[in-house]
Amino acid sequence: MDIIDSTAAPARRARPKAITLTDRAAARVKEIIARSDKPVVGVRLSVKNTGCAGLSYGMEYATETDPLDEIVEDKGVTILIEAKAVLFLIGTEMDYETDRFESGFVFNNPNAVDTCGCGESFRVETA
Repeated sequence: MDIIDSTAAPARRARPKAITLTDRAAARVKEIIARSDKPVVGVRLSVKNTGCAGLSYGMEYATETDPLDEIVEDKGVTILIEAKAVLFLIGTEMDYETDRFESGFVFNNPNAVDTCGCGESFRVETA
């Protein structure tokens, strides 16, 4: 008869990343970080209550980590997600698009049920 050690910790599986980046987004974030005039640990992503649809994305240099940040490493880039934004962003793909008249980050967010006409804000379904 085999003896089972009940004190052994169960094997943990890797958590999926809260957000992923396309190659274009990763390259653009690397460029932005390289141009910073002070040392940064990555880019902080947040969600703010604003805009036509109710929520909008925010990005800024992260000079330090917050203990509650969700830290995502993808394609050589560190993204720190504010704790209160994680649930709005799970499964999101961050891209960077350029066309003849504008360029910017685009968030392909499966949680968004609606976006405003200009694409600057989004809405999620509330429980």
